[in-house]
Amino acid sequence: MNLDSYLSYWANLYKEDMLNDIMPFWMEHGLDKTHGGVYTCVDRKGELMDSTKSVWFQGRFAFTCCFAYNHIEQKQEWLDAAKSTLDFIEAHCFDKDRRMYFEVMADGTPLRKRRYVFSESFAAIAMAEYALATGDQSYAQKALEVFKDMRRFLHTPGILEPKYLPTVQMQGHSITMIMINVASCVKKVISDPELDQQINESLQALKNYFIHPEFKALLETVGPNGEFIDTINGRTINPGHCIETSWFLFDVARDRGNDKELIDLGLTILDWSWEWGWDKEFGGIINFRDCKNLPAQDYSQDMKFWWPQTESIIATLYAYKLTQDPKYLQMHRQISEWTYAHFPDHEYGEWYGYLHRDGSVAQPAKGNLFKGPFHIPRMMTKAYTLCQEILAGK
Repeated sequence: MNLDSYLSYWANLYKEDMLNDIMPFWMEHGLDKTHGGVYTCVDRKGELMDSTKSVWFQGRFAFTCCFAYNHIEQKQEWLDAAKSTLDFIEAHCFDKDRRMYFEVMADGTPLRKRRYVFSESFAAIAMAEYALATGDQSYAQKALEVFKDMRRFLHTPGILEPKYLPTVQMQGHSITMIMINVASCVKKVISDPELDQQINESLQALKNYFIHPEFKALLETVGPNGEFIDTINGRTINPGHCIETSWFLFDVARDRGNDKELIDLGLTILDWSWEWGWDKEFGGIINFRDCKNLPAQDYSQDMKFWWPQTESIIATLYAYKLTQDPKYLQMHRQISEWTYAHFPDHEYGEWYGYLHRDGSVAQPAKGNLFKGPFHIPRMMTKAYTLCQEILAGK
């Protein structure tokens, strides 16, 4: 393939889809012009199915708007939408103990609080990206405060309810990986030793606990010291999460002068997870695998969700940028062509979220409390930027 033509094609497609499909869909159907914030529970055509607001999507949408503003086009309506959503977050989404809710009503009335800190993680990166877009350093400080609250919640016994009784001691990969991304995003706009401390702690946990070479896998759940837990949950591999982790590591490596050890770690995770995740019969990245090749428990284990595909598009393109190894460009082509052949809805816009293993649509809604304007537009923005960087030889 001609590299310049290939990268130009995809860069233009990502940008045009952002400008003419993804962002217009959510600006029209999701943005709440009455209360602020964003709705995500919309059907195929974008009509509202449920006015409940996912709190982590308030942060995700504000981040998406600012990220696109900073890297795709400086559209004032995106920045205004981000500010409206950040205002909604600050007015309605924090409890008195500084922990955030998981669901609120349209007007911000609290509905549900969970034991996780993912709502906080997306609020923090949204505030950081808004600070980068506007130069308003008060939002950088707010992002840092939310980040430090997250660390306090995670490290102070009794604040977050344990997932299991004390008879089961374990730790999860998801919070380890998301803290790398949060700290990396906040570091772009403000300095604090806790940011690097968190990144280093997460890196050590990945290397020493979650990576298990005997299975050539990054496991989702391990014991306190990385012990392999031979249960259905302990054997679970989530290829999409692992691939997302790989490009988070590429970000850190680049910030650290293209740190070779970190790049190699990210490439190993990507290679292993691609091997576990790529469906050799139907194509696409599958949801869950068992590291002993036993049946996976989750009912959606063989489905194709939207977000593992988008994370794979980013990671493979990023891997090519860092290595110039043509195998990663071929992987990027495989996942991109499969994804674009199955997920976009050419009649009503945006993408389907849930496909059966063979790529047929399982349900046509464009959003719910877990799918909305984040993974797809983040991929398009990040991948567009990577294509531009490779073309420019950066």
